[in-house]
Amino acid sequence: QVQQVESGGGVVQAGGSLALSCKVSESTFSTHPIGWYRQVPGKQRELVAAISRGGTTYYADSVKGRFTISRDSAKNTVYLQMNSLKPEDTAVFYCNYRFTTLAAMRDPSIFTSWGQGTRVTVSS
Repeated sequence: QVQQVESGGGVVQAGGSLALSCKVSESTFSTHPIGWYRQVPGKQRELVAAISRGGTTYYADSVKGRFTISRDSAKNTVYLQMNSLKPEDTAVFYCNYRFTTLAAMRDPSIFTSWGQGTRVTVSS
């Protein structure tokens, strides 16, 4: 059962910024690491960034220095701040969570269900 809600996608020009939000239940937020993934048609879904309960973060090499993942415990929400966006960042972005390690979250096949996602389009 999907229990996360993604939002914040849109259309932006290259070099611009967007902030995505992933809202989960309080119990999920307090017990699970949460990751942001993206998928381009015809390609496998990939982990973009993830954050542990304690705030440890992971970033894919392609987004290091441009994207920032953060947690807001008051809102049970994980954010993905995306700066210096490139056309190749165009994708549908999803968040997901599992009681596992950040390293294990690099494999999207560990998840059996996904939310609707939020679409990000970066124009050149």
